[in-house]
Amino acid sequence: MPARTFALALSVVATLALPASSLAQKPLELTALDYFEIQQLVAKYARAIDTCSNNGYDYADLFTSDGIFLPNVNGRSITGIQGREKLAEVSGGGSRGCKNVGWIEQGVLHVYVNHIITPTPQGATGTVDMLMIGLGGDPNKIQHDGYYEDTYVKTAQGWRFKQRTHHATYDANAAAAAGTPAAGRAQ
Repeated sequence: MPARTFALALSVVATLALPASSLAQKPLELTALDYFEIQQLVAKYARAIDTCSNNGYDYADLFTSDGIFLPNVNGRSITGIQGREKLAEVSGGGSRGCKNVGWIEQGVLHVYVNHIITPTPQGATGTVDMLMIGLGGDPNKIQHDGYYEDTYVKTAQGWRFKQRTHHATYDANAAAAAGTPAAGRAQ
C-alpha cells in the first residue's frame, strides 16, 4: 500500500475512533461582556414587563424576529407566543394598550435570581428563577413563580431571546385570591 494511501486510511480510522462528543461543535467562548449583556437582557425583560414600556414593544424587541415565549404551567405546555405583535400583546401592550394589566395594576415587580448562563455552539442557554414582589397589592409579599429556561443568541442588535420557556406552578385558587393574571400571559 503506498504511503499516501496508508496515511489517508490511518487518518479516517483515527477520526472514526474519536468519541462522538469530540466531533461535536465546541461552545462559544463567552467574554465577561457577553455574560454581562445576557444578564442585562434578563434585567431589561423584568423592567419591560413591569412597565409595559413603549406599549409592550420594548418587551417584544428583546426576542429575535423568530423568537418565541413558551408558557409551561404545572408541567403542561401552552401554545407559544411568537412574532413582535403577539409578544407585545402578551406583555400587556400592542392592541391591549397597556390597560387592565393585572400585575401592573397591583404594582408587581419581577425579580430574576440565581441566573446560570452556559455557552453553546450557537450562543448560550440559561436558567433563572422568578420572584414576584407585591402580589395582591401587598408590597411585602414575595412569591416564587417558577423558573425560565432560555436560549440566547447574539444578533446585530445585541443578545436576544431565541426561546424563553417559563415553567410556572399555577394555583388558580391562590391566583384568584391575589388577583393575579390568568395563566398564559407573559410574566
